[in-house]
Amino acid sequence: MSTSFLKTTVETFSRGRDLDCADAEEFLDALIAESDEVLMAELFRAWDKKRIAEGEIYSIAKLMRNRCTKVRSKHKSFIDIVGTGGSRAKTFNVSTAAAFVVAGTGVAVAKHGNKAATSNSGSADVLSALGVEPAVDAATAERCLNDIGICFMFAPNFHRLSPTLGKVRRGLGFPTIFNCVGPLCNPASAPHQLIGVWSTEMVPRIAGALAKLGTKRSWVVHGLDGLDEISLSATTIVAEVEDGAVRTFKISPADLSFDTLSLDSYRVTSAGESAALIRQVLENKHRSSAVRSLVLVNAAAGAFIAGRANTLAEAVGISEQSLDSGAALRKLDQLAAAVRV
Repeated sequence: MSTSFLKTTVETFSRGRDLDCADAEEFLDALIAESDEVLMAELFRAWDKKRIAEGEIYSIAKLMRNRCTKVRSKHKSFIDIVGTGGSRAKTFNVSTAAAFVVAGTGVAVAKHGNKAATSNSGSADVLSALGVEPAVDAATAERCLNDIGICFMFAPNFHRLSPTLGKVRRGLGFPTIFNCVGPLCNPASAPHQLIGVWSTEMVPRIAGALAKLGTKRSWVVHGLDGLDEISLSATTIVAEVEDGAVRTFKISPADLSFDTLSLDSYRVTSAGESAALIRQVLENKHRSSAVRSLVLVNAAAGAFIAGRANTLAEAVGISEQSLDSGAALRKLDQLAAAVRV
């Protein structure tokens, strides 16, 4: 029955039609139950060709939010800093590095992520390389969030999907609907998010879905150089989602008082390379580098969104202090001590 439903959905996508929101639950259950890898790959290719729609993102994210294992936070204000993956830039794990810097400013971080499916290094991969066990249970993640002020929630431990689905996604080489919905399904229901997306066209779609799902104040960003972060190599498109409304604007490196920097400075080929860069930044061994600047600007955005600063310029200064004082590095060390690999 589920196979027949998925075959019909492939035909629907092939005709350029979107998934009916009323069918979202049946579709998701069929996808989770399916074992035919060829059929699943065919479905994702047809979906990619059609293009993922805002309504599809919203309906599947709503289901996954309702079904996921929850983490309860004692913090009134906290944030998730996360990327969809799928960026062609293949940089080091900027959002993971920025998460420790933001935590060092006093803003709690409930980071949600996974192993790499379309990138060289997923957040779970780089955390393992940094000595942090990513695949902890909900009780452990909750304790880390409330006691340390930062936690990592490994997506497969919180969402009931399937190993087959993960295997198919890794073999495709392009982002799917799960790249879109993953950042929208934070198990701790973070009221603030900084979400990096892989393409310009996905900014309004993910922001629109997030507005319908509900958030206090969040940014969806895409660098025009292909970066799924706030970029210092090009202009960044920002969709600010606040209380159900979406406001779109652009920011440039000059707007943030940073020089325009080469994208090549940020590239890595493995989780090990990414972890080494992150540790060097947190240890203040890259004080005048492009890598540190990129971490700072994304951390500053996170601190600003969460209300830690009144302006982005002020948030940059607070983020610099987090690095210079060693507070960001202490957050990494504390998390590693609590959940060692």
